[in-house]
Amino acid sequence: MKNPQYAISCLLICFGMIAVNHVSAADGKLLAGTAKVNITPDTNEPLHDSVYARSLILELNGKRLAFVSVDLAIFTSERVERICKEKFGIAELMLCSSHTHSEPQKAGRSFAAGNPYTVYYEDKIILAVEMAVNNLFPARIAAGRKTFPQLGFNRLVIRDDGHARESWFSDDHYTSENPERIPFGPVDPEVGVIRIDDMHGNPRIIMMNYACHADVVCNNYEISADYPGVASRKVEEAFDKKVNCLFVQGAGGNIESLQISSRRSGPDDHFKTDYAPMERTGELLAYETIKLAKNLTTSGEQTDIRFISDSMQFTGRFDKTISIHVHLVTILINNDIVIAACPGELFVQLQLDWKNKIEMASANPFLFGYAWSGGQWPGYVADVRSAALGGYGADQDQKIIEPGAGEAIMTRQLINYYRFKRVDARKTRTCWF
Repeated sequence: MKNPQYAISCLLICFGMIAVNHVSAADGKLLAGTAKVNITPDTNEPLHDSVYARSLILELNGKRLAFVSVDLAIFTSERVERICKEKFGIAELMLCSSHTHSEPQKAGRSFAAGNPYTVYYEDKIILAVEMAVNNLFPARIAAGRKTFPQLGFNRLVIRDDGHARESWFSDDHYTSENPERIPFGPVDPEVGVIRIDDMHGNPRIIMMNYACHADVVCNNYEISADYPGVASRKVEEAFDKKVNCLFVQGAGGNIESLQISSRRSGPDDHFKTDYAPMERTGELLAYETIKLAKNLTTSGEQTDIRFISDSMQFTGRFDKTISIHVHLVTILINNDIVIAACPGELFVQLQLDWKNKIEMASANPFLFGYAWSGGQWPGYVADVRSAALGGYGADQDQKIIEPGAGEAIMTRQLINYYRFKRVDARKTRTCWF
């Protein structure tokens, strides 16, 4: 096919009846707001480093989008969504979990179990949004991406029988947890950066988008934001603590850090967690983020932001009685920055394929994984090949989503991007609400 964009446009005609909540557009002067709130609860659990909620509000013509990066494993909240929409006029709220495996938790409890501090977190996140709304400033925005030597590897390693097995299982050939740091793939070695300045050119907000599990110090039985917390802190320090750095996870569902700490057997284990691998991983990510952020050039005074909120229904791979409602948001900024916000733990091949297609359209792609904006949390979302090869997150959960769901989600994100392009081609604009 000589013209892939034409082919996609033809495909969109066939999907013209897809139901979406709204398509929104605005041209004008951008306002932005941000806040950073410590969300570490009062607990007897040992504390290594605090966890935070960092918020970003983007406002155009009185309409607002909100992103909140939280140093938590998986966080969703209909209460936060409802209050932020009713009280602060937020059109779309995205709760972006870093997926740290060391969030505050009762001793001995799995990080994935029901968190006892949910209401506390909700109140703190609402506060972070309120503070950002109350401190809006005229802003400009820029974005870029940079490839550098990978920090992670694909933890579903294909074994001699042709099937994949998790990295924490050894065999005659493979050593558990990959201490040799073999760069198994696929991975996405690219960091994405969105920088927001005030009108004097001073950086105020940096969004750092990277795909790698935040479990360098898993089973440490101490509170920690893991490497995303280190990276965010280092970026903020590099800008004299005059910026808030929001870490936004990518499609890191099957990506493990090459540097990892040995696991403790329980809270009473006399073995102490080595935090050096966590610090080093965060430092390396921060270094590349800082270098890229300082080389970005923000746009002029006029900004264009459009978004589509969408939803899809899926069933289970093994349990056909379940229904999984997945909410998506597609955002286009200045006809260049494309954000695909998706909930769940997407596998990295889905990110690589989608980014490649957006790059074919000469746009700048950012996949925001673990980003909840309503609906249900779909859990692990594997690409078809990974689902066939098997392993943790691919075929071991009886409630896991159906094969092909990941490709369908990213195809819908691509379709929604091209819906923006169709509007441009027709020389029309759909107004905000």
